[in-house]
Amino acid sequence: MNMAEVLAIGLFVILSLLIIVPLIILIWIYFLDAGQKEHSVLRNYPVLGNVRYFFENIGPELRQYLFANNREGKPFSRHQYQNVVKSGKYKDRVHAFGSERDFEEAGFYIRNAIFPRLRSELRIDQEPKIQTKIYKIDHEGLFNRKEHREDAIVEPHLLADKDAVVLGEHTCRQPFKTKGLIGQSAMSYGSLGKNAITTLSKGLGRAGGTWMNTGEGGLSPHHLVGDTNIIMQIGPAYFGVRTVKGDFSWEEFKRKSEIKQVKAFELKLAQGAKTRGGHILGEKVTPEIAEIRGVTPWETIDSPNRFPEYDRTESLLNFVEELREVGGKPVGIKVVIGSKEEAEKFVREMAELGKLPDFITIDGAEGGTGATFQELSDAAGLPLFSALPLLDSMLKKYGIRDRLKIIASGKLVTPDMIAYALCLGADLVNTARGMMISVGCIMAQVCHNNTCPVGVATTDPKKEKALVIEEKMYRVTNYIVSLREGLFDLAAAAGISSPTEFSEEHLMYRTPSGQLMSGEEFKKSMLALPPELVQEGAS
Repeated sequence: MNMAEVLAIGLFVILSLLIIVPLIILIWIYFLDAGQKEHSVLRNYPVLGNVRYFFENIGPELRQYLFANNREGKPFSRHQYQNVVKSGKYKDRVHAFGSERDFEEAGFYIRNAIFPRLRSELRIDQEPKIQTKIYKIDHEGLFNRKEHREDAIVEPHLLADKDAVVLGEHTCRQPFKTKGLIGQSAMSYGSLGKNAITTLSKGLGRAGGTWMNTGEGGLSPHHLVGDTNIIMQIGPAYFGVRTVKGDFSWEEFKRKSEIKQVKAFELKLAQGAKTRGGHILGEKVTPEIAEIRGVTPWETIDSPNRFPEYDRTESLLNFVEELREVGGKPVGIKVVIGSKEEAEKFVREMAELGKLPDFITIDGAEGGTGATFQELSDAAGLPLFSALPLLDSMLKKYGIRDRLKIIASGKLVTPDMIAYALCLGADLVNTARGMMISVGCIMAQVCHNNTCPVGVATTDPKKEKALVIEEKMYRVTNYIVSLREGLFDLAAAAGISSPTEFSEEHLMYRTPSGQLMSGEEFKKSMLALPPELVQEGAS
């Protein structure tokens, strides 16, 4: 047999395999689909029906990357996502050829001044300088991008000393003073992996003037490694400050309050993502996480939706005061507001009792790193820009607004969104998903499955290795500094010297019908129905 014959036989065998093997597979799938009783489409259209399910499965990715425009997409648009990534990787917020915002839609606008502030007129502290790393693009083609990372020294864009925000200034032995308005919202170790928590801690520590909230999962060594300020959250399950039986442990609380980096404590009554209490799959509860939380390894955890001992405002505030006295540090509460009546009742009772937390963290219903049930995520609680002015107005109405601070959270990932929150009554702002994106999150929306493809929301060591701490921690630094810089840009445009001066007078709102409302009018509209709606309801 000569070489030509061998090649011919080989080619025949290969072609036969390419035809016969796929044909056998298709026939097998045909009878498998036709015989099953679960899917009606596959039963009537064997093989072909699988095409439908294929496109259904990759639909989210197609919409995210191909079909949705830059301003579409939930929970975050491509525009918002790219702003976070560019700020963290390149410390760049510049774009060209005009805004893609639909100016015909309802929305907020910062009221710019005819005579804005010069940069030299801003009250801003640019010391100490921050050493970081920033990417530079060498070439960006259709199929490849060449870039390199450079050492950089950037200005911190901190508040002046006179503008620093203080929690517990007149109530605590150890108040918490911060020269930045933006911190990391509550995200627990366990929900996020150790690489993500470590990266955030180091990145925020390098930026200075900020803080990270531990989430209800307790304080871990990974939170402390970056030497950043910590707000330790205490949830209804008392993770990190509980006894073996699950009761609150004053001994553990005292031990945590003695840690220098822990600047304040926060009691979580609710959060936007889950007003039902926390949830973490058993496969995420490693022995280390179990030890930190004080639970059994590998068992799924569902914490209560409220503190079992506290079902009234008075008992809750008594607990707040006792924590503040024992720990010597500020104590706040985290809430989701459901109605004007509920907000007023809560604030009125605080005023009557004369007992207040040092701060209230208000989370909008749109907030949500945590996994929860659809009905709670979509329906329970008010959005931030409805709830925030309600809370601020009620605190003013009962004369206690100047005795506590408000921290706002809920999709505040860009400087403009943060500025709106400050105008509507916030003193400080938290962001969680912005921080997640800065460390590599691609919005795969599988946080609850422990299968995060980029190693952020997972404790699986094989998945976690994708997140390189040394690389991503600089992105966290750049992102938080970029947010602060953007706030000062907006402050200058509004004619004020510091972002701490933002108020309702610097805000305008365009209604769906195209009418303009001042910030003050918008806040009043949250407290009373507009006349046209009252008339419609009466007819």
